[in-house]
Amino acid sequence: MPQISRRALLLSSIATGAVATLGLPRAAFADTPPGVLVVGQVAEPKSLDPHASTAANDFRIHANLYDGLLRFKDGTLEVEPALAEGYDVSDDGMTYTFHLREGVTFHDGSALDAEAVKFNFDRMLKDDHPYHDTGPFPLSFFFSSITDVAVVDPKTVAFTLSEPYAPFLTNLATPTGYIVSPAAVAQFGKDYGRNPSGTGPFHFKEWRANELVALEKNADYWDGAPGSDAIVFRPLTDANTRVAEMLAGGLDIMVEVPPVALGQFQNESYKVVEAAGPHLWFLILNCKSGPFADKRVRQAANYAINKPALVDNVLEGTAEVAAGPTPPAFAWAYNDQLSPYPYDPEKAKALLAEAGQPNPKVTFFVTEGGSGMLDPVAMGTAIQADLAAVGFEVTIQTYEWNTFLGEVNPGLEGKADMAEMAWMTNDPDTLPYLALRTEAWPDKGGFNSGYYSNTEVDALLDKARASTSQAERADLYKKMQAIVWDDAPWVFVANWKQNAIATAAVENLALQPSFLLTLRGVSKA
Repeated sequence: MPQISRRALLLSSIATGAVATLGLPRAAFADTPPGVLVVGQVAEPKSLDPHASTAANDFRIHANLYDGLLRFKDGTLEVEPALAEGYDVSDDGMTYTFHLREGVTFHDGSALDAEAVKFNFDRMLKDDHPYHDTGPFPLSFFFSSITDVAVVDPKTVAFTLSEPYAPFLTNLATPTGYIVSPAAVAQFGKDYGRNPSGTGPFHFKEWRANELVALEKNADYWDGAPGSDAIVFRPLTDANTRVAEMLAGGLDIMVEVPPVALGQFQNESYKVVEAAGPHLWFLILNCKSGPFADKRVRQAANYAINKPALVDNVLEGTAEVAAGPTPPAFAWAYNDQLSPYPYDPEKAKALLAEAGQPNPKVTFFVTEGGSGMLDPVAMGTAIQADLAAVGFEVTIQTYEWNTFLGEVNPGLEGKADMAEMAWMTNDPDTLPYLALRTEAWPDKGGFNSGYYSNTEVDALLDKARASTSQAERADLYKKMQAIVWDDAPWVFVANWKQNAIATAAVENLALQPSFLLTLRGVSKA
């Protein structure tokens, strides 16, 4: 586990638009200056290029550096205009025309225009684009239906799709749809992710590896100046360290509070902020080889794990037991006829015996912490014990978050049988399309790290994303959930209610169902 640096940051002054940083002993960290928000994050960001990232941990920073053509309305998953002040959709649902705001510039001074928008999507989607090699762009799947991005005039850009695509507008509001500066990409190339330039309420100031990312107020922001002069994101992988820093005054805001620590902040010195959102914590099972290639063994794992105990005891009631691959926060698409796999060790043993594998040997990848991962070490240990009680022989391998993603995302084949994972998504299409389809196997560019494959699921997902009827989409997603529940490519564990802690001096902090941490309106008294 990385050691926390002895140097601590004090943003001691905000002068002439520049953040002055001083390395001071830890004691100084307990007095963060007015106007500066210090946020405790769960991990070091992987990249500040929103097109190259996949983790909510990174997206929390991106949401303050960038804008998209659209954004989520406050407190909802509905979209509203952002860099585009309006848009039109053709009758056949295959052409979207966006009208850009006047006078918006990137932090580097270059202009936001239709050519810049086209550059962003062409960079992600066209192999022959001169800056495609600044990727990879793992979530470009979101925009795979785009066949052309055309500049109509300097302030008008048109997207042509290969077919109607229901999640298109929602995806434009996610970080993968944020607009980056073409001039900055041209200047920094593959190093753009450490030298970002957007149009958002804060601009990039500094990134010290494993110590901080500092952002400074964009006083000329098109939607009004931010309430704070600067934001400092501190990566504190160890949950106990984050809690200690919060209690000592070294943080103004802490995200993803360990459930066992919440009670320490139930007093007048702090504010506990919570919000429901579409989250799923699950175990990826290797369906291609090893014990979990047999559906009966996968089902046995679902019966063997005492998920109510995990939710009530390890997570202190901050989550609910998951019943399948779609979170209940997507009420319109959620199959409420499905029940969670019950805790039934005897049923698990019977299934293992039927499969001829009474004592399967399993390698289990666990992370120390990460976006939406709740309390992964404690959860992994409890899961190991539950599986052992029915006959599994489980070996845990633990990794730091970004290392963990580097092991899991390319696929479990030849490395592990099972891995922890969590997703926070903004549309019921996203998680199953990117992580359950056959065409989403890692060697095909997706996140189906367990190599699950079911042609009926593939067909349902393809049809659902092309439908313009929400009722039809809902029916298709519910059928998909029932099949996936039975196939059990994952162990469905928990749906979490996100939380954060702020000091009493922090004002206007709210968590969003999108899981994006928008801090433009947040200030500190």
